[in-house]
Amino acid sequence: MIEAKDIQAVIHQIRNIKAATPIGRVTRVEAGVVHASGLGGSARIGDWTKIYLGNGGMLSGEIVQLVGETVIILPDDTLDGIALNDRIALGNPGQIFPSNHWIGRIIDANGNPLDGKPLSPGSEVQQLRAHPPKAATRKPLGDRLGTGLAITNTLLPIAQGQRIGLFAGSGVGKSTLLGTLATEMKSDVVVIAMIGERGRELRHFVDNVLGEYGLKRAVVVAATSDQSPLLRRRCAWTAMAVAEYFRDQGKSVLFLADSITRFAEAHREVAVAGGEAPVLRGHPPSTAHLIMQLCERAGPGQLGRGDITAIFSVLVAGSDMEEPIADILRGVLDGHVVLEREIAERGRFPAIDLLRSVSRCLPDAATEAQNKTIQEVRRITSTYEHNSIMIQAGLYSPGSDPDIDLAIALWPALEEFLGSHDSGEISQSFNQLELLLRRTKAAAKQSSAVKTAT
Repeated sequence: MIEAKDIQAVIHQIRNIKAATPIGRVTRVEAGVVHASGLGGSARIGDWTKIYLGNGGMLSGEIVQLVGETVIILPDDTLDGIALNDRIALGNPGQIFPSNHWIGRIIDANGNPLDGKPLSPGSEVQQLRAHPPKAATRKPLGDRLGTGLAITNTLLPIAQGQRIGLFAGSGVGKSTLLGTLATEMKSDVVVIAMIGERGRELRHFVDNVLGEYGLKRAVVVAATSDQSPLLRRRCAWTAMAVAEYFRDQGKSVLFLADSITRFAEAHREVAVAGGEAPVLRGHPPSTAHLIMQLCERAGPGQLGRGDITAIFSVLVAGSDMEEPIADILRGVLDGHVVLEREIAERGRFPAIDLLRSVSRCLPDAATEAQNKTIQEVRRITSTYEHNSIMIQAGLYSPGSDPDIDLAIALWPALEEFLGSHDSGEISQSFNQLELLLRRTKAAAKQSSAVKTAT
């Protein structure tokens, strides 16, 4: 049975068909870009174009520069087959038509299905590069969200509408952590941007990490590593536009981007083709603004609308948190989670480095008692980390320092807690942590009393 909203979507698409399309011609091809004439009065930066090749093929591209009457286009594939005087038509102006039918689907950066099934467009247009909600009209952060992980339920809480950076090197469990959050974290819809992923990794993530249950409430937007920088960059914008569509319906949206590093690398290729110089340690000056603009579109919505809780992953080589992309993100987000290779190597997953990670929804997102527990666990963890070499070398004499004794006694149980999954209520997670502290303190006090008596 055809629903009314499907009919409206078709009517909307018909109304948007243009009676005439401006046509230009290829005048020059060099340095990976195409020069065209005849589009100067209609073309805009960011417009999508179609290049009709003389051999019957077709090539898409994006306008990256306007020089007088000349339009400079970066194609989304190799330049093979392009000839002078080939026709160029203006196409998609950077918008998509998402709908509720997209939930449970895998789409590409242009909003086309990747899973082999038909995809119905919606009746509402979403701009790929929309403006964020006005700052003065936004709601504050909401309540804490259950995440399915003990560490993010307690010590590093995530509030509704919060934006978090996930910083990790390769092979330390980043994709697995994102998959856990996608399936366990409380939200109405999950939108996942897989930017520059390997083709095999996309299928693995959907089938094995996300699974059938996780896909039922998710929209996966993917641009694989073999695709052009235009599509890899566009992937993040398309996913954010989909998230905004559901947010404006009043829904709580979880947005996962993997990764912003590849988004920035794709932008670098496009920006350099457009004439920008790579002056920011290999990145063009517009990179910082582009990342900030994307991040600001997430977060709490306006009154009467939903929220976008966002997690942006960043690839950091050698745990270098000072590299440009990581440094830009830390300054604009509401917290950061650092995955440490050394922790992963000792078998604890998620391999989150508690001391290097921060959630800026604290202290407001926790009660006074819970904040005291968080501070105490951080202090004990810091004590152990700062004395770990001495402890592991056997140079520490038990009883010399009560704080170190407590840290040694708590460490095995705390490590187990930090790596545990917990799908219960957040208050239950805190109760387990507080019980762990009380038992350890009591055991340490009893042991000290026995040694004193002896």
